[in-house]
Amino acid sequence: MTPQLEIVIIAVIVSAACSVLGVFLILRKMAMMTDAISHTILLGIVVAFFITESLTSPLLIIGAALVGLLTVYLTEALRRTRLMAEDSSIGIVFPFLFSIAIILITKYAGNIHLDVDSVLLGELVFVPFDRLIVLGRDIGAKSLYVMGTILFIDLLYVILFYKELKLVTFDAALAAVLGFSPIAIHYSLMGLVSITAVGAFEAVGSILVIAFMIGPPVSAYMITDKLRNMLILSTLIGIINSIIGYRLSVIFDVAIAGSIATVIGITFLIVFITAPKRGMLTIINSRRRRKIEYAMASLLLHLCNHENTDREEIESNRHSIYQHLNWSKKFLEKILYKALNLNYITLNNEYLKLTPKGREYAIRCYDDIGYSI
Repeated sequence: MTPQLEIVIIAVIVSAACSVLGVFLILRKMAMMTDAISHTILLGIVVAFFITESLTSPLLIIGAALVGLLTVYLTEALRRTRLMAEDSSIGIVFPFLFSIAIILITKYAGNIHLDVDSVLLGELVFVPFDRLIVLGRDIGAKSLYVMGTILFIDLLYVILFYKELKLVTFDAALAAVLGFSPIAIHYSLMGLVSITAVGAFEAVGSILVIAFMIGPPVSAYMITDKLRNMLILSTLIGIINSIIGYRLSVIFDVAIAGSIATVIGITFLIVFITAPKRGMLTIINSRRRRKIEYAMASLLLHLCNHENTDREEIESNRHSIYQHLNWSKKFLEKILYKALNLNYITLNNEYLKLTPKGREYAIRCYDDIGYSI
């Protein structure tokens, strides 16, 4: 296996592991918790390193997971006081724990290969140099097996506890009534987020972990409403972004992590604009359509209300009706053109008249308004 292929496979595995868990963080409105955990677990790595004096010890992952859970607990403890919102509590806990880790590294680990920039930014180019040797035989990049194992654990967790995760995510109270433990599910999920983040640290860095856990899931959320589809789509988006980002980094000779994160951002922007249900274009078109429909109903109701009255000629005059409706002349012409095409009105000597179809539509609109009230 070539180093280039190992880099791509590791990026794909990391993206899949982060995207799967990120779906539940997005749905639970805990996206910023990802940022907090991905930084504060550095404290767990540092403390575990001081205890073991080894960067390869599995205790580093355990320490990171524990600090990740500590971050969640402290954040929720502050939020439960009702003295501050969740984002404020994250803003207190996250810098505090992360700053402690930075101080410990700069003060006591200056000569150790535990660099803050490497942890935050990561560099996939160097991943193939860290090999896993078993019985004197090189079996591949270490990160390939570490992240492969973490991905397997994440997928197994989601598959085994899919029903519980779904129920707790959308209705924690109902889950508790049915005998599930929302707290156990919550902290087990946060523990896996911590483990996944620290497993990806050496390969991709904190920034790309955040991008993978938020970008693809948010893009998938914009496209679909079904949890199962969102999980699959989020994983696919993360994988495709990883491959495209790597290819672009090779073409333009830039950092792989930065290139992938940029592609993730561009993908979200495209989805944000063009998504069929929640995209910006869809929302703009929907608002424009509702505006036209409301104006059409207003015009027809106006004509219907003054039909066969003494003010009919005044209120239905084409050249003055825009003043009664408080519209611009340009907007009135647009609505009249549409109403004429739909055969809702006729134009008789500059006076607007309702057709039977238009009168029926106006009455239906009136009934709908009355019903909604």
